[in-house]
Amino acid sequence: AGCDPILIGRLLDVIEQEIVPMQQAGVQQGNKVFGAAILRKADLSTVIAGTNKETENPLWHGEINTIKSYYEMANADESKRHPPGDSIFLSTHEPCTLCASAIAWGGYDNFYYLFSHEDSRDAFQIGDDLKILEQLFRLGPGEYARRNDYWTAYGIVDLIENCAGAEREALLARVERIKGIYAEMSAIYQAGKQDNRNIPLK
Repeated sequence: AGCDPILIGRLLDVIEQEIVPMQQAGVQQGNKVFGAAILRKADLSTVIAGTNKETENPLWHGEINTIKSYYEMANADESKRHPPGDSIFLSTHEPCTLCASAIAWGGYDNFYYLFSHEDSRDAFQIGDDLKILEQLFRLGPGEYARRNDYWTAYGIVDLIENCAGAEREALLARVERIKGIYAEMSAIYQAGKQDNRNIPLK
């Protein structure tokens, strides 16, 4: 994929303006800093945004909980239903194997993410994404098929690297600002994670 500043800017807007406020509330309750959103491909408008709620159920990862919330909304109001094939799936962090499978089972043919698995391990001290890939599937970092029969995965930072000059620098500066917000949320989660009795993998 080439440089698409409108798409990249919109994805960063959704993370910063729609997902982050949910995450800031979520980490205060002991949840991890993972979130997601579903957008319409046609106009990049938001269908729904969500965040991690592992304190309720260890399977309510950001992506899983967003899909769950979407179906609760669509089943309650049929006018809010949106076909997965016409959707962009946005994850704040590169999806773990559970969430990557859920995106496939949900019928989404893509996902975009800001932070990589290595970021989750190194910057956020949450390394089970990579450990599960290695222990269950004998795959190292980045060795899963980012393009397959179900979906294509896109790293937002990789997309920014296709841009040039001032546009690239401005987008990277936005990412750095967003990283600072996530560092603050991560510190809150890390400070209280040992008290999270409902989250087996901290």
